[in-house]
Amino acid sequence: MLNRGLDKQELLRIVEAVANEKSIDKELILNSMETAIQRAAYSKFGFENAIEATINREDGTIKIQKVLEIVENVEDPVKQITLEQAGNLDKKNKNLKVGDKIYEELPQIDFGRIAAQSAKQVISQKVREAEKNRQFEDFKDKQGQILSGIIKRTEYGNVIIDLGRAEGIIRKEELIQREVLKNGDRVKAYCFDVKQDTKGHQIFLSRAHPQFLARLFFQEVPEIYEGVIEIKSVSRDPGSRAKICVNSKDASLDPVGACVGMRGSRVQTVVNELQGEKIDIIKWTEDLPTLVAESLSPAEIQKVLIDEENKRIEVILSEENLSKAIGRRGQNVRLASKLINYEIDILTDSEDSERRQKEFKERTDLLVKALEVDETLGQLLVSENFQNIEEIAQSNVDDLSKIEGIEESTAKELIDRGKEYLIKEKQQISEKLKKLGVEDSLTKLDGMSQGMLVVLGEKNIKKLKDFAELSSDELVGGMDEIKGKRIKIDGYLEEFNLSKEEADNLIMNARKIVFTD
Repeated sequence: MLNRGLDKQELLRIVEAVANEKSIDKELILNSMETAIQRAAYSKFGFENAIEATINREDGTIKIQKVLEIVENVEDPVKQITLEQAGNLDKKNKNLKVGDKIYEELPQIDFGRIAAQSAKQVISQKVREAEKNRQFEDFKDKQGQILSGIIKRTEYGNVIIDLGRAEGIIRKEELIQREVLKNGDRVKAYCFDVKQDTKGHQIFLSRAHPQFLARLFFQEVPEIYEGVIEIKSVSRDPGSRAKICVNSKDASLDPVGACVGMRGSRVQTVVNELQGEKIDIIKWTEDLPTLVAESLSPAEIQKVLIDEENKRIEVILSEENLSKAIGRRGQNVRLASKLINYEIDILTDSEDSERRQKEFKERTDLLVKALEVDETLGQLLVSENFQNIEEIAQSNVDDLSKIEGIEESTAKELIDRGKEYLIKEKQQISEKLKKLGVEDSLTKLDGMSQGMLVVLGEKNIKKLKDFAELSSDELVGGMDEIKGKRIKIDGYLEEFNLSKEEADNLIMNARKIVFTD
């Protein structure tokens, strides 16, 4: 390519052809050729020189020049020159000054076999890099879309897909379970990530991603493509079951019917692509209890209790609906929970009744013991929604005396007893914290009650540093999935009804103090 006898215009034609064939900028190819000529020139004229090589973009002329910097005192005569010497070399230029550079043209070189091979390697490398960059830019824009390709090979359970100009990978965990894919099969997959590193770029594909299901409906349902129907959320158990929540911006259009299609034709196409995965299509509504009930279909729900602060929902239903709501191995409730982004706890009506009775008795017993009243008065206070002693101590005589059966004198006595109980309790807790060895730095943390400190001390969390290393889930509890089953994880401070946000704030405040110290 770089033979001296090569026609100058032919050089430009070759550059044009390579640029078109590889779909890369011809300027990049010319730059790489200049680098290759420069490298060959260094080999001939010496690496101690500063050399530049340029190719004229109009006629293909190659110019090789030695670069000299104008300085006051020459330290490197090979690369530097005085202003007087520069004036003698370039007599036409009267505006030369210290810091400028002048160029001394060198004779053309005849590329030997080794130099030509070296130049070819440089150009090939630059072209490959440009190709990789172009491919990365092309596929970066396709992130979030479905791509189609042919299975090229399988490596350690991962499937390599030929996408034409590049290869994509479906990792083992991103495949649909029990799906059999063979070399040569054409397959569709969702492009969820495109990464570039020193070795090139990687295109990550998935057939298990929830958005794969969403994009399949996007392709099959024109109303979704046109934006009339909106996909609100998706949850999947790949290859088994999925739930998709859809909403129509046109009140006259049924979003569920549109997604199902005539005689189920649209949804069946998606089901076939997902190897028979059962799909529940749910109509979205702003009424959260209704949405929960629809998400847990075919179970019939009696009551829905929502804790928006902690993103938790309690669902009460009859015994015969329990197995329907939970589903096989907890699948139905797990998918519904992911779909609406709330933790769902399911209780039968008998369990709910038993729990309420237990809570009522516990609160009554606490008030009876702390205030030294009979059980009837304790039950009356609990039924009036007094949760604890603090609420009694902080109430006023007028509020309490409005309750039927409580006189003004009794109300005053209850408030006094409540305050007295809290003072004694505070003294007892202070003594207990000293015995447990809870450090002052932890007791002084804003938002931390004495009851919380006792529980933490008993759990051997006695230093501010130990507390700062906890997570909010360790404080308030949560749900975990072990071997396909949803398991409740108890939190250290769960009994204090902290929200996740409050737990996060406590931990972050502790970390600020620890890191500052």
